[in-house]
Amino acid sequence: MNYYQDELTAKYNRQRVQDEFELIRIEQHLARSRTHRTSLFTRTMHSFASWMISTGKELHKRYEISTPHRHRTSSSFAQ
Repeated sequence: MNYYQDELTAKYNRQRVQDEFELIRIEQHLARSRTHRTSLFTRTMHSFASWMISTGKELHKRYEISTPHRHRTSSSFAQ
């Protein structure tokens, strides 16, 4: 029996397993880096902007003037 061939086969198999582990590690690293995590400032500004938009729409509806006789392009105070 050729022991040298068995040693080469074992070495080849160990190297193949190490390469597979390295590929898995790289894939996991890439998967983590693709995830976009917003900062606290970004989330706060987004919430604030959404609140401003909704408040503005409510104020626009509240102070809208109904003018049945006049034909204006816009019937609100926000001109």
